[in-house]
Amino acid sequence: MNNESDFSNSEIIATTLNSSLENQRIAQHKNPIPNFQQRKSDLLNLKKMLNDHKTEIVAAISQDYGNRSHHETLLLEVFSSIDGINHSLKHLKKWMKVQRRHVDFIVYPGAKNRVIPQPMGVIGMIVPWNFPINLSFVPLTSIFAAGNSAMVKMSENSIALTRLMQKISPDYFPKEKLEWIEETGGVGIEFSKLPFDKILFTGSGDTGRAVMKAASKNLTPVILELGGKSPAIIDPEYSIDKAVKRIMYVKQLNAGQICTAVDYVFVHESKLDLFVEKAKHYVDKHCPDIESVDYTSIIDDVSYKRLEASLIDAEAKGATLINLSGRQASNPDTRKIPLYLVLNPSADMDILNREIFGPILPVISYKKTEEVVNYV
Repeated sequence: MNNESDFSNSEIIATTLNSSLENQRIAQHKNPIPNFQQRKSDLLNLKKMLNDHKTEIVAAISQDYGNRSHHETLLLEVFSSIDGINHSLKHLKKWMKVQRRHVDFIVYPGAKNRVIPQPMGVIGMIVPWNFPINLSFVPLTSIFAAGNSAMVKMSENSIALTRLMQKISPDYFPKEKLEWIEETGGVGIEFSKLPFDKILFTGSGDTGRAVMKAASKNLTPVILELGGKSPAIIDPEYSIDKAVKRIMYVKQLNAGQICTAVDYVFVHESKLDLFVEKAKHYVDKHCPDIESVDYTSIIDDVSYKRLEASLIDAEAKGATLINLSGRQASNPDTRKIPLYLVLNPSADMDILNREIFGPILPVISYKKTEEVVNYV
């Protein structure tokens, strides 16, 4: 009975999504190559939607997180997206021009070669929860500048924001141009099966593989932006003070839930104690209270428990844990975790075998550069 119910639900999802895609495809065929004025208007509307509703957007994202620093949302999502739109508006006319290309006149005497920029059609976007505005509006800027339409599938952890976008978007764009899709369970895989003209995905490697597999049945081109293990390597001659400021700033930003955050750091053994001292000083000065509204929560209980378990695993296997916030412990009610250093991590620890995505920084000491090169 459950299998029948699940099958019916997936059929309903697939039918709804296919209908949305078909409506966008029909609209695209009626106006396959939007002119400059239309594209400019789309970009201005995209910018207006952000400007008109930035307060509500900030509040919705914070609601989805449990608490997300308003400053982080404005700086990393709203303002950066608007900056990208302004850049596109400035260069749009040039990007739309026909471009000359070299021709080998010996092989093709008298020939001319041109690149004519044209829209691809309907673009499908699968957007993660960690920067849901930036990772939707920045691609949408390129999509609209190129004359395409888009369907945007949001994360199950971005429900408040998704519903806000579904509410306000029709005031700026018809659904035939831009539609926001809520993840209600099982939507992602059905979305990936649609015969889009291109799919953009940002997320984990495992989910990326599933998206690409589903898209391959339609030979849909896929762009994957995936997470990973990003190291930082501090040369013994480099300023530890400057290195700590740069590394810890990004590690505390969004509570470390950034795919480009430093995942582990190599510090020369002669500078290890100084690195720890400077890291403590940075936290004392810049984020002494994890319960501040400016310190972002871990996105959900599953992620919070995973991060806590990784600390327990590391300590049990011999690592030294340093809570840089001193007296404050992790709080499961607010899902807030202090910045941690994990000294002397080993290869068998969970923390070195998957992307951390949290305010935890393994620190590996080294003697010779060759050790670092071989490890990475």
